[in-house]
Amino acid sequence: MTVKNLFITAVFLAFGFAMQAQDIERLGNGFKVTDDGVTVEVTSLSPEIVRVFKYAAPERPQKYSPSVIMTPQDVKVKVTSRNGVVTLSNPVLKVSYDMSADQIVFSDKKNVILKERPDAYSAKSQTFVLDKDEAIYGLGQHQHGAFNQRGMNVFLQQVNMEIGIPVVHSVKGYAIFWDNCSSTWFRDNAEGMTFDSETGEFCDYYFIYGGDADGVVAGLRTLTGTSPMLPLWSFGFFQSRERYATQDQLVGVVKRYRDLNVPLDGIVQDWRYWGDDHHWWNAVEFLNPGFSDPVGMMKQVKDMNANAIISIWPSFGPNTNIYKEFADNNLLMAHETFPQDHGVKVYDPWNPAARDIYWKYIKKNMFDIGIAGWWLDATEPEHNPIKPEDYDYMTPEGSFRDVRNTFPIVSTGGVYDHQRADSDDKRVLILTRSAYLGQQRYGTHVWSGDIFADWQVLNDQIPAALNFSLGGIPYWNSDIGGFWTWREFPEGVKDPAFHKLYVRWMQFAVFTGMMRSHGSNTPREIFMFGDRGYWAFDAQEKFINLRYRLLPYLYSTSWKVTSENATLMRALFMEWPEDKKTWSIDDEYMFGESFLVAPVTSPEDVRDVYLPEGQWFDFWTGKAVNGGRTITRQTPVDEIPVYVKAGTVLPVGPTVQYALEKEWDDLLVRIYPGADGEFVLYEDAKDGYAYEDGGYTTIRMTWNERRRELTIHDRQGNFPEMLKDRVFRVILVGEGAGLGLDNESAGTEVRYTGSAIKVAL
Repeated sequence: MTVKNLFITAVFLAFGFAMQAQDIERLGNGFKVTDDGVTVEVTSLSPEIVRVFKYAAPERPQKYSPSVIMTPQDVKVKVTSRNGVVTLSNPVLKVSYDMSADQIVFSDKKNVILKERPDAYSAKSQTFVLDKDEAIYGLGQHQHGAFNQRGMNVFLQQVNMEIGIPVVHSVKGYAIFWDNCSSTWFRDNAEGMTFDSETGEFCDYYFIYGGDADGVVAGLRTLTGTSPMLPLWSFGFFQSRERYATQDQLVGVVKRYRDLNVPLDGIVQDWRYWGDDHHWWNAVEFLNPGFSDPVGMMKQVKDMNANAIISIWPSFGPNTNIYKEFADNNLLMAHETFPQDHGVKVYDPWNPAARDIYWKYIKKNMFDIGIAGWWLDATEPEHNPIKPEDYDYMTPEGSFRDVRNTFPIVSTGGVYDHQRADSDDKRVLILTRSAYLGQQRYGTHVWSGDIFADWQVLNDQIPAALNFSLGGIPYWNSDIGGFWTWREFPEGVKDPAFHKLYVRWMQFAVFTGMMRSHGSNTPREIFMFGDRGYWAFDAQEKFINLRYRLLPYLYSTSWKVTSENATLMRALFMEWPEDKKTWSIDDEYMFGESFLVAPVTSPEDVRDVYLPEGQWFDFWTGKAVNGGRTITRQTPVDEIPVYVKAGTVLPVGPTVQYALEKEWDDLLVRIYPGADGEFVLYEDAKDGYAYEDGGYTTIRMTWNERRRELTIHDRQGNFPEMLKDRVFRVILVGEGAGLGLDNESAGTEVRYTGSAIKVAL
């Protein structure tokens, strides 16, 4: 035994430790045990977050993790050893390691939360024992349609439509993050719940205890980073298709929306603006003759108060300037990628020099002419055909096999970091097809890939979104109408049956992070469905307008995502964990804390809706409904079931054609009575990062049910553009008042100058 270990042994004996044959060493916030050549480290990063690190190497191995950025807190930790069990105790958790069984047990002050299965560890796998009826969620985003992941076998690897994130979120109020960057099998069966990775020299995972689902999400973001604010305009409506063939076509779509007075904020340019020859694939330059004046194009879009985002892939044709620069610096990966047989190669984003080059071309040819956001497509990356030797390619952080699943976080992170370094005037906005834990740091919206236009596929998007959100990443969306239409709707927009699916999908999209129309095979613009007066046009217009009317609510909820680690699309059990019915409800959810949304995912114009305990208000009729039961709701094609919790204070914005058209100086404030409630209205400059230095305001509004009184509290904070004087029109919701898109119902009008005011209703 070394002198160091003799000293540590003496310390342990001095504190009453029963010595074992194994080496036990106290770490700063935990302990280390070495037995038979295997070392187990248990470290408390905070009272709620514990890391378990197991390895067989003689020296502690270096670990690559692009996810974990948390600096360990100064935690009061007690370590004891008794009868072969070493225990770490902190103010929240107790973590015990039984050396003879090779088993770790996690407990709170009263109960066991989770156990490892005894002797179920390898360098690349670990099995856990769950309670018989324990529901678990997460694992990223998958198209299998399952919400609760019990009994599932899921291969966690980034491919189109499948996002593999090794995070399990339990209804018991904890999460496991299996911190292995390679492709990983998740299995849950009679043997236990297992993470089994393709490669690994050590077992490394984090136990995050939140007590409830919001605490779990907060813990995941504490460990891996918070989500920045996105620009206000990005919560408006986006129009896209595969693809706009010329700049005149793209500009013409924006103009048509403006002429129709249908709101629009984003226009999206898909691929081939570089031309049709795949040897020039993804040049990150406008080489297509149809885009002869990109500067003029962007001026026209901006002059109509819209914003453009553009598709940029991580792969490049051999004739492009960016390919040649990557090749000259040995920064291209080995595998074949789409479009095949043209020499197209993917860049190595793990190399900082490659990230520099990638941004250099984006900045010069896109950012500097005013393009406002980045559609970083195929960030899995695309890989086909697959050759086993492809995975031998060495990145600076290990082989491609070792780091396979982290491509999206390092690629999007490089763009975010470079844009922030160049300018803080515009917030980074990234739309991308894949993700990994920690990617929420990088201003990303993630979408569900090239899915089919199909009723069942629409239904499956809901559990996919909820599982993704429960894994800690807050902003998710899908192509309105599904990407491919040829399977079920080969006539596309000419088929009235597709019109109905599209409208229902758009209604769902209102209540997701990004409302974005996109797809192949058929155009999707509202005017392609007919004229105003036709039901499919009118229903779309209604719900696009609804999105804009909800912007004050949505933007303030986004602030809670940033400032309080909140969740936008909320599984019902997040609010009602004691109601076991909510554990399996996979076709409705809360949008923020106030709206229960039950999308219509079949051709039928009726659906059942489960309302948890409490009082609810039908958003469209104002009718009060008691919860704790399932109701049947008729769903005409221009409505979906939306219910608002009693006690909700809801700011409703003005009718606008784009998000920044009008200030929020005249807001309707709807009160849904029946319980006390509150809302915090958040405002800032709507873009840029001044909010990080305190450049924002909040106005807290509280409803006292007994007194029937709304208090609008003192404004907190300031920023140069803030409204100093404004009107709130307060209305008590009921049948016939404060309904749907109504913004004209008479209410109590008050002028607010920043000082507290009470409004009796």
